[in-house]
Amino acid sequence: MECSVSRTNLNCISLADPDTLKSVALLKQACLDSGFFYVVDHGISQELMDAVFAQSKKFFDLPIIEKMKLLRNEKNRGYTPVLDEILDPKNQVNGDYKEGYYIGVEVPEDDPQANKPFYGPNQWPSDEVLPKWREVMEQYHNEALRVAKSVAKIIALALNLEEDFFDKPEMLGEPIATLRILHYEGQVSNPAKGVYGAGAHSDYGLITLLATDDVVGLQICKDSSAQPQVWEYVAPVKGGFIVNLGDMLERWSNCIFRSTLHRVVLDGRQRYSIAYFVEPSHDCIVECLPTCKSESNPPKFAPITCSAYLSQRYKDTHADLTAYSNRKA
Repeated sequence: MECSVSRTNLNCISLADPDTLKSVALLKQACLDSGFFYVVDHGISQELMDAVFAQSKKFFDLPIIEKMKLLRNEKNRGYTPVLDEILDPKNQVNGDYKEGYYIGVEVPEDDPQANKPFYGPNQWPSDEVLPKWREVMEQYHNEALRVAKSVAKIIALALNLEEDFFDKPEMLGEPIATLRILHYEGQVSNPAKGVYGAGAHSDYGLITLLATDDVVGLQICKDSSAQPQVWEYVAPVKGGFIVNLGDMLERWSNCIFRSTLHRVVLDGRQRYSIAYFVEPSHDCIVECLPTCKSESNPPKFAPITCSAYLSQRYKDTHADLTAYSNRKA
């Protein structure tokens, strides 16, 4: 049984604030408390943000037969239909009532890097169907990576590391950075009956930058072990990002920083959001940071490569592609 849902207050970090110590203190408090915070003054224009939402809506307005031509492939690039993903199988009666589209780092098919699980060419709608769509999405992908790297510098300082710790080639020098546009089509959520826009989950990687429209739906649970669980709405912020930490950063920090459960619960209105997931390179070893362990607090997790961890998490939460063999146009 769940208690009533309230709204939460999150710390807000301005990337234009010259007071680095203030930003580090605000971020550290947020990472210890909930793993969620706002980022504003990030340098991405409102014009570009609006263009991504507009282009997103144009794609999701296409007939399903057109969208299924771009069904996600084994590299996790392309369209994900409604119910494709089930993030909380213990509590969901069906999958998530959302559709999405994955856009990763563009790597040509003949590049040796394309052999890695999350690298390769993206799938793109044709210019005849959606002119300028690719141009807008690629511009946003590049801009969001710049913002993510700026946030990662503050996180490094908050963990008593060098500011450029996450800039190394094996980390964010060659990242697995994935843009995912999302559309919740207006299904009324009912947690008591296991119906969600998106089931309860934590994100897999380093950090996630989330831009949303003005429809409230995101909820977080700061203490997943509490009974009953307490869920709080996170208000959208116009032109800014809701940023949350992923499981890899929780592993790196030895659980000092939080990767918090969150879900989407909707009232029947359509909702659009833009998620940007940032993970380190495929071969990066995620293991306890030297500043996060001691004799009284030894490492809680065994080292693991980013690629191995991500591959298992995607496999656990997405439908097998063979399920669509008779549906793809």
